[in-house]
Amino acid sequence: MSEVNAFIPCAMILAAGRGNRLRPLTDKLPKPLVPLCGVPLIEYHLRKLAAAGIRKVVINHAWLGQQIEEGLGNGERWGLEIDYSPEPEGGLETAGGIINALPKLGEEPFLLINGDVYCDYDFNCLVQSARQLQQSSGKMGHLTLVPSPAFNAKGDFGLHNGLVSEQGEFTFAGLSVLKPQLFSGMKVDFIALAPILRAAMNKQLLDGEVFHGYWSDIGTLDRLQEAQQHLCPDA
Repeated sequence: MSEVNAFIPCAMILAAGRGNRLRPLTDKLPKPLVPLCGVPLIEYHLRKLAAAGIRKVVINHAWLGQQIEEGLGNGERWGLEIDYSPEPEGGLETAGGIINALPKLGEEPFLLINGDVYCDYDFNCLVQSARQLQQSSGKMGHLTLVPSPAFNAKGDFGLHNGLVSEQGEFTFAGLSVLKPQLFSGMKVDFIALAPILRAAMNKQLLDGEVFHGYWSDIGTLDRLQEAQQHLCPDA
């Protein structure tokens, strides 16, 4: 078996958000543990990562983070090894959280998953993208995009000749593969991810794909209800 086929990336699930728009559910429950059809949101990701052959998963947390650790444990029940990356109260924003977790993620491309999305995207595709990215010296990341939903109708990104660009009809799905080198020289701080991605886009360092299956950003009570109606309409 060749080296590229043998490479198994780590994954990071972003789980440090406060979940203000899901209140009151998130007043006493961290957003990743909010149930969707009786299953914590984050567990859907863990199941799919395990099915794709991933073994190590890093999960950052801030708000009620101890509940996440107690609820998920060491990951053994899914055949995973979960390593937690605690953040100060209020979190470090997305890029800050990634930079804080880099020592746990290693030096190879890693999968990055937003903890508050639900989709039927096949995570084996992300693993394949990580293997391709590992062999590419000219790219720093791979983004999965979706046709823009009603709540973001104008879109954020475009896709031209396989390269992600600013402005377009697509929305970032919260599913990506990134090289740690994208954050070279950056120190742990309150840092957003979007400006870093846009700078990389402008240098044509990010490629991407468009996913046309079911996808939902479970960011509000209404969207949680919509996802439940899709996934378990008879519940």
